[in-house]
Amino acid sequence: MFPDSLRNLIEVFKYLPGIGDKTAERFAFSILDLDDDQVKLFQDSLGEVKSKIHHCLICNVLTDDDICYICSDDFRDKKVLCVVEDVKSVFLFEKMGMYKGKYHVLDSLISPLDGINPEDIGIDKLLDRIHNEGFKELIFAFKPSIEGETTSLYIKKILDGIDIKVTRLASGVPIGADIEYVDSLTLERALTDRKEII
Repeated sequence: MFPDSLRNLIEVFKYLPGIGDKTAERFAFSILDLDDDQVKLFQDSLGEVKSKIHHCLICNVLTDDDICYICSDDFRDKKVLCVVEDVKSVFLFEKMGMYKGKYHVLDSLISPLDGINPEDIGIDKLLDRIHNEGFKELIFAFKPSIEGETTSLYIKKILDGIDIKVTRLASGVPIGADIEYVDSLTLERALTDRKEII
């Protein structure tokens, strides 16, 4: 029922995660309401993000330079390295503004069921950084899952004998949650990581 070009635009919007028919149609009609300069900016921005954005040569964060702004920042804490599973985690920490150390983004988490083995997640690059940059603490900031736990334990085992403190994010029962609805892995972690009330 739509003209071909409009129908094609609707179909393209549906490539985006979480976008169904109604939202794709709303986006497409919104494009029609933009003036020519706005459409050109939209078009140029899509082209630029595909042609210019790549992974930082040091930490794997997305950047449009060879080295990202975090690795280039001489005022960051060079003793602490936060290891994350994806780039979105880095941007989340940066928005919070509390963490001032360095980052390293793995290619994935170990998941044998999905065919992702230790050699597939870029551990060699991480180990090179640990050996060459003199970090004193390594923070694992993975999702609380079997894959996150497996990856943490695997890397920790490789680091045995190296003088570096290895930590992970605290996790447990969220504020306001009913205990009966919390999964067993979260409860186990909450019990293990319990803190003294002072």
